[in-house]
Amino acid sequence: MSTATTPDAKELAPVSTESLAALLVTGERPPRPSALSASLTFGWRAMLKIKHVPEQLFDVTAFPIMMVLMYTYLFGGALAGSPKEYIQFLLPGIMVMSVVMITMYTGVSVNTDIEKGVFDRFRSLPIWRPSTMVGYLLGDALRYTIASLVMLTVGMILGYRPDGGVPGVLAGIALLIVFSFAFSWIWTMFGLLLRTEKSVMGVSMMVMFPLTFLSNIFVDPKTMPGWLQAFVNNSPITHLSSAVRELMAGDWPADEIAWSLGWAGLFVLVFGPITMRLYNRK
Repeated sequence: MSTATTPDAKELAPVSTESLAALLVTGERPPRPSALSASLTFGWRAMLKIKHVPEQLFDVTAFPIMMVLMYTYLFGGALAGSPKEYIQFLLPGIMVMSVVMITMYTGVSVNTDIEKGVFDRFRSLPIWRPSTMVGYLLGDALRYTIASLVMLTVGMILGYRPDGGVPGVLAGIALLIVFSFAFSWIWTMFGLLLRTEKSVMGVSMMVMFPLTFLSNIFVDPKTMPGWLQAFVNNSPITHLSSAVRELMAGDWPADEIAWSLGWAGLFVLVFGPITMRLYNRK
């Protein structure tokens, strides 16, 4: 029994490695993205996540409004005689508290992406390795800005009047965002170090509540015991709250600004390398 063949049938020639490479590589390889370009791309990715999951804006809209209203009317009459008087002291501090507490969600987002496996793909890309983490923080800076503007708007409705005007308000918000960007490196470390999202949230709350409440956000530390004043007066949250409060009041507190920026630089220098070491070994 014979097999019929067509006249057009021909034996295929073997394909060499050189000819295959010539087919696959038709032009020059695109240049490697710069560190800034890669970081901005991941920052844009973080903002797109907010677009597709708008529920993420809850913690920068409803939560700040609730904090301003609750503390103004809860403590205003007892501490300052009236909520309108108390809001002048409270608003810059509660703005600091709310934005700094929001930073913990950065670690939660990092941990969630690790569990989904998307970081395995990021690590295989020819990009600046820290750009993934920097992109997270740049995207969250937008959330910090939204939260600050929401609280400022609510405070203005309740009677807050910043004597520093627009320049003082912008300077205070800018300092707050810079500090929060640096502070977020702590939570990215926890997001890589801990196993679950709930663990990251639990540790973050355990750190944040004492740090924010043991400060000058709600009251002047002069009314506290001496041993507690020693801690409160040297807390980074106290320095930041004082700097933002005085900037919005029209002053220029050089010492408090220097302390706030110094703490921010320390957070980046300490927790940035630790975060990247964990990321490289994860």
